[in-house]
Amino acid sequence: MQSKPTTAVAVPTAAATNSAATVCAADAGWNDPATPRNIFGNSWYVGTCGITAILITSDQGHVLIDGATEKGDPLIAANIQALGFKLSDVRTLLISHEHHDHAGGIAYLQQVTGGTVYARAPAAEVLESGNATRLDPQFLELDAMAPVAAVQRIAHGQVLRTGALELTAHATPGHTPGSTSWTWTSCDKGNCQQLAYVDSLTAISDDVYKYSDDQAHPGYLAAFRAGLKYIATLPCDILLTPHPSASNLWPRLDAKQGAATALVNADACRDYAAKASIKLDQRLLKEQSPNQ
Repeated sequence: MQSKPTTAVAVPTAAATNSAATVCAADAGWNDPATPRNIFGNSWYVGTCGITAILITSDQGHVLIDGATEKGDPLIAANIQALGFKLSDVRTLLISHEHHDHAGGIAYLQQVTGGTVYARAPAAEVLESGNATRLDPQFLELDAMAPVAAVQRIAHGQVLRTGALELTAHATPGHTPGSTSWTWTSCDKGNCQQLAYVDSLTAISDDVYKYSDDQAHPGYLAAFRAGLKYIATLPCDILLTPHPSASNLWPRLDAKQGAATALVNADACRDYAAKASIKLDQRLLKEQSPNQ
């Protein structure tokens, strides 16, 4: 990773940023603009109202997770700059999963930041081609994306370092083959919290795919279930998700203005995975219905 110092800039305080935030509706659209907001310490929300993008900052360079849609990517870039950070100081670009609503803007963001893109192999192949494969449960319903150049492959458990920042990649396949969750530590005046950006866990698909058809995609359901169990064990003081509504982020951020602990729930990852497991079981029962 590069360790070249970033350019000193005037960064707004968390309180000032959050107090000026616009209100995002629970059913906000993917490309509805959102005010950038502090989450905790050096972790910032720079996405849209409907799609999350996380900026994690350091004096030696920044990390950006997810790039929204191709219409949302300029909003992310503008949000980063609105916070006082330089796009050229974003050294590392990561994704949660290889769908156009979260990775469609990565090619643009790679271009304007000059950062290096990292992804697990199944996601990297889709990013580089711009097209999903039949391995993805939603294959027949997915839009193409602008291809991303020179994606660096990473493995489960790998720690990526950008300056003093350390983020750990966790393979959590299910929603897509390349689904990846991320954990890191952010501190605020000596108070440190474990943040977990857990990928989408919904078992949704096109009209052809069946999670229960192990002959068509051997081991996928088992990997999905194993990922859910694994997520429940992650270090997880503050849960974040690719769709902010999935982790009730906006009310939690609003409550944070009165109490910093409003974001913290050490059981959040466990509860999130448990709910997803129930919904997966419901999906499997539905697949056994005679009408399916």
